[in-house]
Amino acid sequence: MDLQTRKLNLIEYLIGLQDEKIFQRIEDSINKTLQSTNQPLRQFTTQELADRASKSNDDYHLGKFQDQEKLEKESRNW
Repeated sequence: MDLQTRKLNLIEYLIGLQDEKIFQRIEDSINKTLQSTNQPLRQFTTQELADRASKSNDDYHLGKFQDQEKLEKESRNW
């Protein structure tokens, strides 16, 4: 599985995540990693967000997406 697909899978997992404690642990881990590598978080520009939304819509119309059931099934193997 390529990096882009893994990123999208993680995003989908996070969207569906309902457990606050797990989300907090993930968030803390990301922040700790960013602090140790001195890579600050930065906000997307309005144009970047619009471009990402447009690409997402294009991907959806091309069938490049996974539904929640498939993602949950795949995540059991992580």
